[in-house]
Amino acid sequence: MENYINSVLRPKIQGDGGEITFLKQEGNEVTVVFQGECSKCHILDRCIAWAQEQIEIDLGEKVIIKGIRKKPYFQDI
Repeated sequence: MENYINSVLRPKIQGDGGEITFLKQEGNEVTVVFQGECSKCHILDRCIAWAQEQIEIDLGEKVIIKGIRKKPYFQDI
């Protein structure tokens, strides 16, 4: 799963100024960290749904993606 996210999903998300990092997988729940433009995106839920769909199509696995938004340190002040 980590390899798929890094090699397939990540370049597509980076194309829009975002960043996705695999954190962990527990059963069918995959936790990822979103940064860059993704950290402030208002339609991140659509991207998560798209990523889940792509994983199901390409890998045949039905997963639930749990996204954590990580804003740059200067936005937390």
